[in-house]
Amino acid sequence: MIVIGIAGGSGSGKTTVVNEIKKKMKEQINERVVVIPQDSYYKDQGHLPMEERQALNFDHPDAIDWELLVEQLKELKAGHSIEQPTYSYLTCTRQEEAVHVEPADIIIIEGILVFTCDELRNQMDIKVFVDADDDDRLMRIITRDIVERGKNVQSVMDRYTKTVKPMFLQFIAPSKRYADIIVPQGGHNRIAINVLLSGIRRLATNADKQ
Repeated sequence: MIVIGIAGGSGSGKTTVVNEIKKKMKEQINERVVVIPQDSYYKDQGHLPMEERQALNFDHPDAIDWELLVEQLKELKAGHSIEQPTYSYLTCTRQEEAVHVEPADIIIIEGILVFTCDELRNQMDIKVFVDADDDDRLMRIITRDIVERGKNVQSVMDRYTKTVKPMFLQFIAPSKRYADIIVPQGGHNRIAINVLLSGIRRLATNADKQ
């Protein structure tokens, strides 16, 4: 089993890189891939009034239930299935429904803050940081938050200024130093993605031989 960590700022293109890994690993070496999104492990804030929930800083490491994420990754590595939590951005609460996840050949842990947790980072075989220009990331954030999270442009810009950008500078950008591979220009850098895929194939082949 190979554990790949994929970090990077909001809107950097992490999802594109994840999807490319899933597609190519299935096509080329028939490896099963499971994606564990950091966003599923936000702490439940259902005890707070809605106004306070909407003002929470979701880009700070303290917003994540790292203990549960690390525990469930260890379960997968031990060959056990997990019940992955689900989280709603609309209500800022953890949902009753869980996602049943079986162990796989390749596990991808994806999220903006996944390199900030030492215990989680130490479980990773490959650490990838997806980089992109600030302007490109901002445009993707605006589009995503309006379409997927029901926000308006002003609220997105306010959040970007107050939390997204400061937290990127304080926590996410510095975590780049832990990366084994940096993918510039997000998911559009075909050469960097091909280098990454080649490394994963080698690891997967060696793991299968052991």
